[in-house]
This record gives sequence, C-alpha cells and structure tokens, in this order.
Amino acid sequence: MPIKKKTEIILDHRFDPKTCRHYLNDQVSVLHCHHYATLYTQLANDCGFIDAKKLLADVAEDTFFDALSSYYEKYQINSVEDRITIAEQYYALSGLGEMNVIYAGIDSGEVELAHSHLDAGWIKKWGKYEKPVNFITCGYISGMFSAIFNKPVRSYTTIETKSIVSGAEKSNFKVTAN
Repeated sequence: MPIKKKTEIILDHRFDPKTCRHYLNDQVSVLHCHHYATLYTQLANDCGFIDAKKLLADVAEDTFFDALSSYYEKYQINSVEDRITIAEQYYALSGLGEMNVIYAGIDSGEVELAHSHLDAGWIKKWGKYEKPVNFITCGYISGMFSAIFNKPVRSYTTIETKSIVSGAEKSNFKVTAN
C-alpha cells in the first residue's frame, strides 16, 4: 500500500535586532497574543464610524495572501492539497488556532476551527458572546483561498456561520467566490 508523506511547512524565523522586527519566511511577523487580539477585536466590534471588522478582515486577507503566495512560489508548492496543508500549518504557527479545511473548490469551500485562540481569550475575558468575532480568521481564509487557487485578493468572501465564542463546539466558515 502506498504511503503519502504529509507536506510539512518550512519555517525560517529570524529577528532583526536593528529594527526589532521578527521575520517568518521573509515576511514581517508579529507574535500573536490572544489577550491583545481580543481587545482590538472588541474595539473593531464597537467601532461605529468605520467598518473596523471589515478593515481587520481585509488587512488579514492581504497579509496572509502575500505570505502564503510567496511561500508557495518559493517552495514550488503547486498541488491544492499541499497548499491547503501548508495554510493549515501556517495558521497554527501564527498562533491563531487549529484550522481544518473541510472542502475547497474554486467556487466555494468550508473551513472549521477545532480551536481558536481568539475565542478562548474572549470567553476567558468576557464570557460567551452572541455574535462571531473571528474577523481576522475570515480574512485569513479569504486570502488563503485566493492563494491556493492563484486568484487576486478579494476573490472570495468568508462568513463565520458557527462560533466557539457563541457556544458552538467548533467555529465554521463558509467561503464563496465573488
């Protein structure tokens, strides 16, 4: 019986003491803290004069699209399956949680979070909440789908349909092509 080796992400982490910047695979990186992330997510949630939730999602989409696309190019990751595996690992290594792509097609997809650091931090800080709060993850997923299928950013819309912070066992995201 043939055995398929799982694609493993290659991590090149370095710190530039001159600029005090961390780099992960040549991309500027900020080490994740779910306590801090809950605070700026709450600020975005409360903001009334701009759509700060969309702003967080758009920034995440742009950032992770660039990170994943350049990684795929550098390491010649071409199969959809391998790109998904790398993206799931990158999400975890970014300190965001445990992501599983249930299915991914060029027109739609479904993703679930078995664990979300943001949800865990939110619940610890404020308790359960009636609305989803994973704005950054929505952006990550949209950028991930664009990178996987070689599409430009804003090619996909991601909506969180179930949320750990709202009491679901796992968070669920639906992805549709624009």
